[in-house]
Amino acid sequence: MLIIRHDEVRELLRGQEQRVLSLVADAYRLHDEGRTALPHSVFLRFPDRARDRIIGLPAYVGGEDAVAGMKWIASFPGNVAEGRARASAAMLLNSMADGTPQALIEASLISAQRTAASAALAAAQLAPDPAPQGIALIGTGPINHEVLRFAKAQLPSLREAVVFDLDRARAAAFADRAGELAPDVTFTVADQVEQALGSQPLVSLATSAVEPHLDLAACPAGATVLHVSLRDLTVEAVLGAQNVVDDADHVCRERTTLHLAELATGGREFIAASLGALLRGTSAFRRDPARTAVFSPFGLGILDLALARWVRDEAGARGTGVRVEGFLP
Repeated sequence: MLIIRHDEVRELLRGQEQRVLSLVADAYRLHDEGRTALPHSVFLRFPDRARDRIIGLPAYVGGEDAVAGMKWIASFPGNVAEGRARASAAMLLNSMADGTPQALIEASLISAQRTAASAALAAAQLAPDPAPQGIALIGTGPINHEVLRFAKAQLPSLREAVVFDLDRARAAAFADRAGELAPDVTFTVADQVEQALGSQPLVSLATSAVEPHLDLAACPAGATVLHVSLRDLTVEAVLGAQNVVDDADHVCRERTTLHLAELATGGREFIAASLGALLRGTSAFRRDPARTAVFSPFGLGILDLALARWVRDEAGARGTGVRVEGFLP
């Protein structure tokens, strides 16, 4: 069994934004081709802790180097107030030759980067010409930090960022850290969420909201909204937009806004396309530059697997990680 620790994962992924984008895009294409297996995620909830949860994401990615495994990710939002990360994760990869577990990988960074790469790929597909020069980041945790990293890698035109958080001091601290990540970007801290929404043509929502609370009336015409946290937008906002998802069967679950929209309308006609189909060029979707486009990714385990497989292989090539003998009988 190969165990790869957080600092080792971070070092392996350092400077690999273009590779991560490519791995995530390839996983989406394989999924759209029907060459993956993706059972519904399993949500472990607690009777006396409504906000906390642990999610299991089993998946299989086919192709030349097929891989199967599972991500086990905990979300405890109360950690943030205590100065700790909201999410923690581990991944187990299995051999496709005999099914035995091969690697255990600390996966919080893998999870954050695959989420951000997914959002950046969608932004490049959905943002009308010319390429956006600014982004609004609503929610100032690790996910939007990574969204900025990958949006900048995918859209080098970005030169401005407006950040908003309910905790203004946290937003200011985020802007300082993000300035080191993107020194050619000018950062502004917004006082109101509407100010952030109206400031830029590209918006990333990555909050810990559990109920819809936000409309898109303040957005400029033709804005692209990356609805990463899935529960910020109202049903009316979603129904009024052009909607692209990662997988309709997955995203219309667990009382996401899209799930609520499906319950309200009795169908999924409001979903226009999947990102995999856009990347493959098989969708008839056409971007309306006068309407808001919303990308809502449930977060597919195939993306975690694609990154974890590369991390496993790279760790093996570099001799990184701890190999535990005698783990298996």
